[in-house]
Amino acid sequence: MSSSDIFLGETIGTAVLILLGGGVCAAVTLKGSKARNAGWLAITFGWGFAVMTAVYMTASLSGAHLNPAVTVGIAIKDGEWGDVPVYIAGQMLGAMIGAALVWVAYYGQFQAHLADPEASGEKPIEGPGPVLGVFSTGPEIRNTWQNLATEIIGTVVLVLAVLTQGLNDSGKGLGVIGALITAFVVVSIGLSLGGPTGYAINPARDLGPRIVHALLPLPHKGTSDWSYAWIPVAGPLIGGAIAAGIYNIAFA
Repeated sequence: MSSSDIFLGETIGTAVLILLGGGVCAAVTLKGSKARNAGWLAITFGWGFAVMTAVYMTASLSGAHLNPAVTVGIAIKDGEWGDVPVYIAGQMLGAMIGAALVWVAYYGQFQAHLADPEASGEKPIEGPGPVLGVFSTGPEIRNTWQNLATEIIGTVVLVLAVLTQGLNDSGKGLGVIGALITAFVVVSIGLSLGGPTGYAINPARDLGPRIVHALLPLPHKGTSDWSYAWIPVAGPLIGGAIAAGIYNIAFA
């Protein structure tokens, strides 16, 4: 795979991942959405199908890592780091594009949801705002070591599942069955381990959209919660490295 194929594949794939994954969060969250209040099952399956679609679409271009934690895990497993910056650059760009497209697709719903809080007698928003969860994750209970551990544990499951499928053994990445298996792994992680933090398990998935949230002209949006933002970046990267270590010890 050439560097241009890797960058293009990761950009397209991660954009589709965030468009569909962030899209289901918007659908469930925002006023004026037909899917509002559809619940956690809708979110977990929406993210799982987003992974399946994005992986199947771009596996032949880049291997469809779509996640810096997966990229780091594969690099540790194989001992090859040359393409890591290209992968992560494409992933970050794609995540930001996908988040911006969610805003475009749900523009009217964002405006309705973020109607002037002073006009309705509410106080101006302080801290993380009411739509940050459409873009990025956040804990239900703020406990630094627990939140970090949750992200590490979830990512170990994801990356180990990917590595044990033999990702990139053929130079083409996951095939049809691999894409489906990975999608169900993501659903399983969401259902079982997503409750505490919203299961970022992907630094680009959280950081790219969080940057977009900070940049978009959303009225009364609140902060982007930068004090928490390091956890869904560091946790998945640590988890990816641990998963690669487990793979090399137990499966290599």
